[in-house]
Amino acid sequence: MLRHLHKLLIPPQTNQFNTHTKFWFGLSLIFATLYGILALQHAFGSEYIVQDDARQHVFWMRRFLNPELFPNDLIADYFQSVAPLGYAFFYRSFALLGIDPLWLSKVLPIVLGLITTAYSFSVCLQLLPIPLTGFIGSILLNQNLWMQDGLISATPKAFIYPLFLAFLYYFLRRSFILCLIAIALLGLFYPSLLFVCTLILLFQICHWRHGQLYLSRNRRDYVFCIAGIGVAVLILLPYALHTSEFAPTIPISTARTLPEFSPGGRSSFFNHDLWEFWFNESRSGIRLTSALMPPLVYAGILLPIMLWYPSLFPLATKIRRNIILLPQLLLASLVMFFIAHALIFKLHLPSRYTQHSLRIVMIIAAALALTLLLDTLLRRFFASHQGIFYYLKHVFASAIAVALIFYPCTLNNFLWTGYVVGSSPSLYRFFQQQPQDILIASLAEETNNLPTFAQRSILVGSEYAIPYHWGYYRQFRQQTLDLIQAQYSQDLTDVQKLIQKYNIDFWLLETNAFTPDYIASNRWIQQFQPLATNTIQQLQQTVPALSNITARCTIFEVDRFVVLQAQCIQKQSSLD
Repeated sequence: MLRHLHKLLIPPQTNQFNTHTKFWFGLSLIFATLYGILALQHAFGSEYIVQDDARQHVFWMRRFLNPELFPNDLIADYFQSVAPLGYAFFYRSFALLGIDPLWLSKVLPIVLGLITTAYSFSVCLQLLPIPLTGFIGSILLNQNLWMQDGLISATPKAFIYPLFLAFLYYFLRRSFILCLIAIALLGLFYPSLLFVCTLILLFQICHWRHGQLYLSRNRRDYVFCIAGIGVAVLILLPYALHTSEFAPTIPISTARTLPEFSPGGRSSFFNHDLWEFWFNESRSGIRLTSALMPPLVYAGILLPIMLWYPSLFPLATKIRRNIILLPQLLLASLVMFFIAHALIFKLHLPSRYTQHSLRIVMIIAAALALTLLLDTLLRRFFASHQGIFYYLKHVFASAIAVALIFYPCTLNNFLWTGYVVGSSPSLYRFFQQQPQDILIASLAEETNNLPTFAQRSILVGSEYAIPYHWGYYRQFRQQTLDLIQAQYSQDLTDVQKLIQKYNIDFWLLETNAFTPDYIASNRWIQQFQPLATNTIQQLQQTVPALSNITARCTIFEVDRFVVLQAQCIQKQSSLD
């Protein structure tokens, strides 16, 4: 009976897609589908719901359906300009069929999850051709991805895993054409990782043996490397030659002076805690913690030790030599990580080069390690029918199975979708009834939802305060400062000048907008110092001019929001 169990879990190795492989592959897809269905339930749980990152990267794509939306909109123009070519083309293609980009962003994660599952399963089998390994790897990767906001976002980073794993799979199989196609697609959706792919290709013609560097004597390695790098260069060339109207990248000297980059800021980067800065910070670090989820992934740390002791882990001898790809992938990622730090912000965020590859490496290593461990248990401990090992074997094997499959049940927030539910449908419908070229000024948090739910332009919003391109953020930051100053000015003329300067049509206020606590509790406004502190002091002594005309110029009111008509404000006298 135990021998049959051993053969079921760890059958003889084969390259064929046999019954065992079909069973474990099908089971992997079933779990991926279940996770995707749970995500769909979240996505369509409300009429007004959107994934947090999609508020930045998807809202403007409704221009594909209606080119008249968001005219002369700084925010929409910026996010359209930074969208990777393949990503924009993908959504545009579906928009030509009449499919709403926001709807597509909600159903896309389950599709990408299934493709990711298929390739992760296949990559594991290329290293150790045992179906159980593919199952463990795909389940761990699925759980990791659905515990974070990458795959669910349907933004460019959601395409990383199916495309990067496709590259790794075809690279391991030395499938020349398909590997080049995977490189091209990855570059069109997430060009940053092409640098990592390029280094991996270069490593194939350079070998380190016995403390010395050798060049490959295999002509095929050179052809593969040159062709792959050639494709990467062709894909990156348009990005390199394109001159953005929002250039340049923010200088590090400027970034250090902005509260936005300080701990707790909108784009926190310069963390004084060195461990957090280098290892865990979401922008500056390698994202170690996010790669080690769920807890079984820690088993990957043991894989190098297991490979050194084949007498204890006999199956280690069956792992193929191409496992060298894992340390090469880590090395390539770390090289780009430090280059990105050296050229800070010019290659965007350093964490982009490590967080995804580290996650893949650790999960694959964990799948291999757990397979070796389970094989050893089956070989040795299951042979004993007496003593404590007979009981421990069942406990240990069961613990692995439960932790692998049922771990998400122990979490309160699995799946973690990052969906934002709109809290004021009446407000969205009001703005939808207004002309398409209106501009709304507001400091309210709800403003972030208006471009997505109301499909109307806003002057500023904390969700769109992305400071990496100074040509964009310099304008955005100035507009924010102007808005704060005007909203809390004692002189109505300042309000009217702002309306005229930016052609504002409506002013959205919250009922408590003119209280000191409103400013003090708003982390985003607090970044703009000393203006925020001065504004609080003014509110404690005087009443802003805008508050005096709120009742006269209110055109719509719902819940805690009031909408003022800018035309009405312009007609008011500062002496009223």
